[in-house]
Amino acid sequence: MLTALIIALVVGAIAGWLAGLVVQGTGFGLVGDIVVGILGALIAGFLFPYFGLALTLGGGVLGAIIMAFIGAVILLVIVKVIKGIAA
Repeated sequence: MLTALIIALVVGAIAGWLAGLVVQGTGFGLVGDIVVGILGALIAGFLFPYFGLALTLGGGVLGAIIMAFIGAVILLVIVKVIKGIAA
């Protein structure tokens, strides 16, 4: 259980950090990047099967990072659009 939590935090941190580099102007810091990465993994975990997509690259952690990254980018783009509308 503890190992799974640590892996989720590491995957979330990497995915959130990479997504933050791709989507400029959203900077949430390390903790925010972890949260964005984990939420991104949840988003991608829901959307990929819904659209019939399967990601088997790397089999484990690499595939999880890529899925979380894609979901985090989607989340950051949505946040950026909402920030732009609110500003």
